[in-house]
Amino acid sequence: MSILEPPALADLPSLPAQPGDVAWPTDGWWPTAPLPEPIAAEAERLLALPFGDDVDPTFGETHAVVLVHRGRIVAERYGFGADAATPLLSWSMAKSVLHSLVGILVEQGRLDPDAPAPIAQWAGDSRSSITLTHLLRMIDGLEFNESYKLPEDGGEGFSHCIDMLFGAGADDHAGYTIARPLAHEPATTFNYSSGTSNIVARIVCDLIGEDDQATAWMREHLFHAVGMNSATPTYDTRGTFVGSSYLHMTARDWARFGLLHLRGGVWNGRQVVPRGWVEEERRTRAVDDDGSHYGTHWWTANDEHGMFWASGFEWQRVVCVPTCDLVVVRLGKTDQDNYDTPRAWLGELVSLFADDLRP
Repeated sequence: MSILEPPALADLPSLPAQPGDVAWPTDGWWPTAPLPEPIAAEAERLLALPFGDDVDPTFGETHAVVLVHRGRIVAERYGFGADAATPLLSWSMAKSVLHSLVGILVEQGRLDPDAPAPIAQWAGDSRSSITLTHLLRMIDGLEFNESYKLPEDGGEGFSHCIDMLFGAGADDHAGYTIARPLAHEPATTFNYSSGTSNIVARIVCDLIGEDDQATAWMREHLFHAVGMNSATPTYDTRGTFVGSSYLHMTARDWARFGLLHLRGGVWNGRQVVPRGWVEEERRTRAVDDDGSHYGTHWWTANDEHGMFWASGFEWQRVVCVPTCDLVVVRLGKTDQDNYDTPRAWLGELVSLFADDLRP
């Protein structure tokens, strides 16, 4: 769980602009196109793999796949009872949406990412040096075990994540994590933590309101600004957005979110999320024990394609591929032990577009 020196922005593939001849999606509408002819047959084969009666069981259930290439939907598939109108759960992809909300508040001058986090309970103790930036990069140092399995099910140690969402912290997720002690000095160790995201969500809701008031603000400044009209956040009993885990949207609206970030936060001429905020999220700043790379509330591939993605439990993905001008959305249920199956599938899809159709 090491912190890395981030690559220079100039060393990353640039984010592609919306092609001049492609209209921006509006409410309930997307520009579409067929799969590019040179790769159509192979792409259709790959798109069929997660669906059908003879699907590899390690895929689990794939509820939706949407591909957006050069600003147009070129493929869309649904299964297991889902369709284009079905709101689907984010799990931890909500963290990346939360990051956008923070960026908007920073741009409005309402938050300073480098100031100590405004958490009254930390005043006067060693946690008072934790900044919002530390929280967003998961280097806050708070003790938190993210395991999604109980020890009796093969988990390693006590799961703070399960206890926060479903146990002692169920009514107040942020409060549960705010009370955690430091395990490391801030800015010295990367530790992926849903609890950390819920502290960020508390900070956001302290500014924009709780429950319906927060939802109205999110709709005005982010969701409706890009036509993500199905977006529905969930709140804990205290009224704080569960920014770690609970946001529902249709697959097409998740694709809008991906396209917004692939376009550097711009939507139809409006800078919805600050450009610099998007650029920072895709710079690799840490590596987990399994070799996964992390930016700022987004995961990164640290590869030639400059891929970065929102990621959720059971292999939810909104993947942005700058070199191909491609967004890949996959929503469903895959067991943690079988993540290599959809990961390999995604790699084949990206390679297909990268090898034959660079913009």
